Amino acid sequence: LGYLWAFIMPVANTAVWIMLNRSGVVRIADTSIPYPVYVFTGTMVWQILVEAVQSPLQQVTMSRSFLTKLNFPREALIIAGFLKQVFNLIVKFVILMPAVILLGVTPDWHVLIAPLALLVTVLAGSALGLLISPIGMLYNDVGRVIPLLAQFFMYITPVVFAVPASGFMAQVFKWNPATALVLTSRAWLTGAETPAFLPFLVVAGVSLILLFIGALIYRLALPILIERLSS
Repeated sequence: LGYLWAFIMPVANTAVWIMLNRSGVVRIADTSIPYPVYVFTGTMVWQILVEAVQSPLQQVTMSRSFLTKLNFPREALIIAGFLKQVFNLIVKFVILMPAVILLGVTPDWHVLIAPLALLVTVLAGSALGLLISPIGMLYNDVGRVIPLLAQFFMYITPVVFAVPASGFMAQVFKWNPATALVLTSRAWLTGAETPAFLPFLVVAGVSLILLFIGALIYRLALPILIERLSS
């Protein structure tokens, strides 16, 4: 099915949560935009983030045989993975806009800068993925744990649930860095009010710093890891 998978998974997730909401099995708080649009955009942004987290480790893992036999710039793997994520982002953005309009929401001028929010999401995921990749090369379980943790963190991020108005969970949502990424991306895609612009800027700045630190750790650790894998 190729690139249709970029569309199938969010649609399936949206359909499930709409059914649960309408049947009363799960009670969802009111959202500022129609709930189908809320879930669909949230799922797409979350998928972009998770794929970006997984990308560095996947690139390195798939190239293990090359790493131990050939001498080439190791950063090329990370750059290739990042460019792949940017291309997938473009595909998802092309899918998102007609879907949002068909679901009854008309975006405003913020849609022009929505790709910037999605790009920051990719940067944030790539930064985290870079920090994880050296450990993931040593322990295969790390790659298997990422999807499990992503599933858990999705429920404390405004992907399918609205941010609670008060209480402990409201604080959990507030201090979750992914919340600012999802809320800002969704707001700019749908023309809704941007509720977390300052946290979004903070997450973007921290992501750039972590990206630099992750690249440095990757550069220093990879020769040692390659030597260990070769022995």
